[in-house]
Amino acid sequence: MRVRTPLIAVSALALAATVAACGPSAPSKTADGGTDATLTIATTTDVVNFNPLVGNSRTDNWITSLMYPRLLTIDANGAKQPYLAKSFGYTNPTTGFYELRDDMKWSDGKPVTASDVAYTINAILKDKPAGNTTYGQLVNVDSASAPSPTRVELKLKTPDSTVVSEAGFWMNVVPQHVFEPAGSVANFPNNSNWVSAGPYKLTSFAKGQNYTLERVTPYPFAPNGTPTVAKIVYRVYPDVNTEILALKNGDVDLIANALPPAQVKNLQGASGIKVEEVPGLGYAHMTYNMKRKPLDNVKVRQALAHTVDYNAIRSVVLQGQAVSTGSSPIPPVLKEFVDPSLEEYNFDPNLSKQLLAEAGYGPGKTLTLSMIYSLQDAVTSQWATIVKDDAAKAGITINLQGMDRNTYLAKTAAGEYDIYAGNFAIMDDPTTNMALTYLPGGAINYSLVDDPALNELITKAQASTDKAEQKSLAQQAAKLVHANVYDNVMYMQNLYFAHSDKWSGFVIKPSELLSVVDPQSLANVTKS
Repeated sequence: MRVRTPLIAVSALALAATVAACGPSAPSKTADGGTDATLTIATTTDVVNFNPLVGNSRTDNWITSLMYPRLLTIDANGAKQPYLAKSFGYTNPTTGFYELRDDMKWSDGKPVTASDVAYTINAILKDKPAGNTTYGQLVNVDSASAPSPTRVELKLKTPDSTVVSEAGFWMNVVPQHVFEPAGSVANFPNNSNWVSAGPYKLTSFAKGQNYTLERVTPYPFAPNGTPTVAKIVYRVYPDVNTEILALKNGDVDLIANALPPAQVKNLQGASGIKVEEVPGLGYAHMTYNMKRKPLDNVKVRQALAHTVDYNAIRSVVLQGQAVSTGSSPIPPVLKEFVDPSLEEYNFDPNLSKQLLAEAGYGPGKTLTLSMIYSLQDAVTSQWATIVKDDAAKAGITINLQGMDRNTYLAKTAAGEYDIYAGNFAIMDDPTTNMALTYLPGGAINYSLVDDPALNELITKAQASTDKAEQKSLAQQAAKLVHANVYDNVMYMQNLYFAHSDKWSGFVIKPSELLSVVDPQSLANVTKS
């Protein structure tokens, strides 16, 4: 016994050591104050454009925003906050300004300066890159200048009380010394030799597989100016179901896409997984192509609006995780702008039939339309079927055309559809967003609306520096949108994101576009 006891003890110690060696271990600290950890994130689409002044898909935004800073960011309540710009505002009605911090550098060691910002703004104005949201926000800007290394000034054609905060939030700043020699920013693919202002720089990619980014220092929004994680790897999966399986198997640490509502409770109870709730700042909607007959007829659009069972979609598909906007383009989270008198279109197939009859449609002349949507958008894919089935009750045939996201975006931009179903990620300022969505030439005017009365209300709201007047004008514009069904806003959804419980420290920002993959969030996460 005396002999065997120590042997058993030695064996137990050896087993414990073996188990410890095989178990998870915390990342090692590196000399620069970070760790050697890699955070692996799942996404469902490839990057379309590495040029942040061109692309507008979510994966494009997630990756390029890690490389190209914005002047401003927003907090969890949707309020604008300083980022590259320490302060911002107007010196007079036609002069805006940003005052930059002086401690950010590009990954090749050159400082990020006001010249980079002024170049970016002027290049967007000159080259008009396709799909660039900022171009629409700069419509009242004549030019930008850099009177000092940290001072940017905007010369406005006409007073515009929204441009400084909106362009500051939406526009990625690019390095002038890299982009200017390439010529037009509208044609620059930026698909190699990236120069980044952090927290991360893309170093390699394999289409359909992965995108690898490595840490950039200094980055002033991380501990000791050093992002805590050495590498970020985005892996591409065909859909959210395979993403969830990959998370459960430990193949990825985080899913960038919002969870389908039906999976939220399931994953909240799953071992090793944590679910974060993120406030919504965008909305789901359907737009009707007003350049195509008979959708240019308001009776037809109204008939379509009354074929949708909005409550059923929110309760069945969204599992109660969404709220009505009253069919208004002003989300309820923006309480100071909301007009409570607007009521949601009611589900009434008989009223739809009556409106269709007034438009010349009925038993002898049926209405058939197509509706496009992204197959990667699991929620929209589900409610598209409900919309189709309910439209049939009013005698309208809707042919569903689900497609991959990039094809869907291309068809949307080209106006190649009858009905577009999708969602906007962030509608943070009613005046600016209505300008982008409903003015002729607006970057996201997918319905191709051009209503002189609506145009006048929106442009007056843009120019007004009187908050009460701006609110009144925005509400009048929302009523016109509602009455004419220039946009059929379905709901606003709060969002949920899943990650391994081995990771913590995520910074929560509203909308799927920022969520927990915002640069400030990923630069601060830690692995236990």
